[in-house]
Amino acid sequence: MSVPQFSDDPDEAVSGVQDGATVLIGGFGTAGQPMELIDALRRTSVQNLTVVNNNAGNGSEGLAALLAAGQVKRIICSFPRQSDSYIFDGLYRSGQIDLEVVPQGNLAERIRAGGAGIGAFFTPTGVGTPLAEGKECRTIDGRDYILEYPITGDLALVKALRSDRMGNLVYRRTARNFGPVMATAATATVVQVSEVVETGAIDPEVVVTPGIFVDRVVLVPQTAPSITEATTEGQGQ
Repeated sequence: MSVPQFSDDPDEAVSGVQDGATVLIGGFGTAGQPMELIDALRRTSVQNLTVVNNNAGNGSEGLAALLAAGQVKRIICSFPRQSDSYIFDGLYRSGQIDLEVVPQGNLAERIRAGGAGIGAFFTPTGVGTPLAEGKECRTIDGRDYILEYPITGDLALVKALRSDRMGNLVYRRTARNFGPVMATAATATVVQVSEVVETGAIDPEVVVTPGIFVDRVVLVPQTAPSITEATTEGQGQ
């Protein structure tokens, strides 16, 4: 088992991303969104990215800033439109970005399937809607299902609360969201954490993402949690 690379330089951690790559980015809105890693990706010259995220950016920071930089050609998400998704709205309406809408549960399951090596699966979600158009349908035990295929990525950018020196991760409550499944479904996983502790300092029973799925860890200390993540901190949260 290889040990992840550790650094405090987000730019170094995202180096080597190629044009046309598929990037899985954790976060539910801004909760759990790896802002520093996204900003580092924006500072590269990489173009024509496909981004997989629950949303399509909030305000003008993080993922929204990456979209505004013109580096994303396609986004796969569940909630592209919100009150502050004006950057995505403008790009989409002007034909500068492609969109694939995926129901949230299907999105999580497609990513999980990618990490688990599952070829495809049938789900009732989306049956009878425009999202089922062009997809294989099958009736199983009297219920209609549509066939969905897994999502994998060249790179996953994830935010966790802390890591040990083997890359084992714990998250802060709901900031966990898509991080664990995305870490399993990418060729390379880069994680930003607020704290790095020695191996053995994290109870194995509360490890959420084993270090085997982590390639690079970037220490980004925080003086306080964001408002969306402010909860009582605990090792298992």
